[in-house]
Amino acid sequence: MLKARTRWNVQTLDEDKVQELASSLKIPKLVANLLVARGMETKTSAEQFLSSGTEAFYDPFLMDGMREAVDRIQQAVAGQEKILIFGDYDADGVSSTSVMVYTLKALDANFDFYIPNRFTEGYGPNEPALRWAKEQGFSLVITVDTGISAVNEARAAKEMGLDFIITDHHEPPPVLPDAYSIINPKKPGCPYPFKGLAGVGVAFKVAHALLGKAPLHLLDIACIGTIADLVPLVDENRIIAKEGIKALERTTKTGLKALLEVAGLKDTVLNAEHVGFAIGPRVNAVGRLDSAVPAVELFTTDDKEEAAMLAAEIDQLNKTRQTIVSEITKEAIELVEQKYPPDKNNVLVVAKEGWNAGVIGIVASRLVEQFYRPTIVLSIDEEKGLAKGSARSIEGFDMFENLSLSRDILPHFGGHPMAAGMTLAESDLGELRSRLNRQAGEQLTEEDFKPVTSIDLECSLDEVSIETIEQMNKLAPFGVSNPTPRVLIPDVRISEIKKIGSQSNHLKIQFSDGKSKLDAIGFHKGPLMDELSYHSPLSAVGELSINEWNGFRKPQLMLSDLAVKEWQLFDLRGIRDAQKKLSGLPKDKVLLIAFEADTKEHPAFSGLKEQIRLYPQEKESLNFEEKYVVFLDVPKTREEFFYLLESNPEPERTYVIFHQENDQFFSTVPTREQFRWFYAFLTKRKTFDASKHGEELARLKGWSREALPFMSKVFFELDFVTIEDGVISINDRPDKKDLKHSYTYRSKLEQAEIENQLVYSSYQDLKNCFDQYKGK
Repeated sequence: MLKARTRWNVQTLDEDKVQELASSLKIPKLVANLLVARGMETKTSAEQFLSSGTEAFYDPFLMDGMREAVDRIQQAVAGQEKILIFGDYDADGVSSTSVMVYTLKALDANFDFYIPNRFTEGYGPNEPALRWAKEQGFSLVITVDTGISAVNEARAAKEMGLDFIITDHHEPPPVLPDAYSIINPKKPGCPYPFKGLAGVGVAFKVAHALLGKAPLHLLDIACIGTIADLVPLVDENRIIAKEGIKALERTTKTGLKALLEVAGLKDTVLNAEHVGFAIGPRVNAVGRLDSAVPAVELFTTDDKEEAAMLAAEIDQLNKTRQTIVSEITKEAIELVEQKYPPDKNNVLVVAKEGWNAGVIGIVASRLVEQFYRPTIVLSIDEEKGLAKGSARSIEGFDMFENLSLSRDILPHFGGHPMAAGMTLAESDLGELRSRLNRQAGEQLTEEDFKPVTSIDLECSLDEVSIETIEQMNKLAPFGVSNPTPRVLIPDVRISEIKKIGSQSNHLKIQFSDGKSKLDAIGFHKGPLMDELSYHSPLSAVGELSINEWNGFRKPQLMLSDLAVKEWQLFDLRGIRDAQKKLSGLPKDKVLLIAFEADTKEHPAFSGLKEQIRLYPQEKESLNFEEKYVVFLDVPKTREEFFYLLESNPEPERTYVIFHQENDQFFSTVPTREQFRWFYAFLTKRKTFDASKHGEELARLKGWSREALPFMSKVFFELDFVTIEDGVISINDRPDKKDLKHSYTYRSKLEQAEIENQLVYSSYQDLKNCFDQYKGK
């Protein structure tokens, strides 16, 4: 058995709907499965999902507050009032600010932009910045990707005579700011059809309303914030991401071209992963370590030299960010293990002075990956007595909702069910930790603390083809709410397996069902090879892709998890360094069993002596349940061995070495004809000095050296002869007995038979032998 690393959650679908959709659209059943799983159950909805383009954008004026905002902005443009775009420092905020910069520039507005410094000002609008804006002559402030929680700041703006327009997408608080206009699809009562826009998506809709048409020339920017902010890639977000990726590929914006080049994506066919894992992190790195202003300047510049310089600066900041994240993550893991062990903490809350507040959100994500617990990581400012942190959650624990229950100690916080940011007094950290642990204890079960792998569909190897994968890729771009399809391929066998990579830390497997084959690659899964028995059927979970190499194209599975349902037999018979193999197994799982006391002292197992249990002497301490049972040597009798198997529960794995010093199977057992001749010889001679003439007689008869002493001992046990000082004397008229009445004869046959069955049998015969007796 090999347990899956995660909980596999396979979607159950209406087969009739799947078949009907596959038939009506003339698409493979696997693709129809995916569409139904994503809510596209009819031909119309599926076609709309697959083919919808920019013509499907909703009317921006359906969004509550849009008309008031547009009228006020147009008034400001007409009167050449100074407008301030107030953004945020992440990739969504940078993209939102840039979209608004291009829009106001197209309107010939008198404007500037402002992004707060994460370290000196914190998140969102702040009163000192608004006072500065007033002093600089700005009369209108437009927030992008921020502001929905700025109740106090909106009041201050109103008091100082600043009109305050909020455009945001974050969860609204119970009390909304008193602003000139609030544009947020999640605002209570807002009739806008799609609630899932990113901050840049909301800015894009404002631009749409202001320009009188969808600003398609800004899709290359809009897709960056949309994908990087991990909003659902469905509905309008899907259009922004899908069309935006195409626009980004052919962008004419000088800064974006420079950014693609430093990311190694120049002249690359782009997808959502490129944006999410190469472009987004670089843009985010700027605001995490310093001011995000250079990122906006990069997005909006027309100067090639400036663009190259800014892109190089951003790329270097990203490398620095990676180093800092690694260092803080290491410290945070040590803190968890030493002070807040996961087995005693449902929620991890860790804090330390000096941690870079700009990267702690990434560190929180790393801790969730490591420990699979809702996690908050905070940076402490001892001078101010404050802790500023980022939270990341797991499925089943709504972080925003649970933090909302502690508003009394969280003066500044906001976010989503899976992520949040906050500032609180350092003295309240213990109280927050206590509350969240209690809440999680009430809401989560033990099963909830095992990661979940959502699986879209189950398929067989013969259903996997290049054509099917190409059809599946029409559902791209993939992301939140439209994830890369993950498939389960059950009950296949391994036809080839090996470790690959310079450090042999990756795994390459070829699966087979007897008819079809499929290659699979498992990055960082090299160690799994030692946990798989070549002959056991297994189930694999992963993402299908097309491997293109040297002009050849073939399907492959990018492996994410493996499981073996049945018990596994690992055949180590004849292996040279079995001890090295065994030493790599977890000590708490391994049960080493020997039948001979000498085995414990044998050099082959010297390093394992203290772990070895003798049977039957120590049978009371042998429990196979959830263990890796290792049989080191050959049992004396079949009855002894099979009783041990029958009387114990089925182990998780079984390893066989069956080491022995002498092979009974290959040492000849004399035939009955040889026994008859030797007995007749003794009857004629009456006495025979075997110590003097035994070897000569064996040589004349062509027997092995062991044959004559063996037969002599058998005759002695049957009372056919007496033996004294090597001289064999025949007994008069002994009772007639079969050879099997001799213990020595029976033991010899028994050992030869058990060796044949356990040591020299094929793998399948040996496994069948175990199956016959185990765990009954």
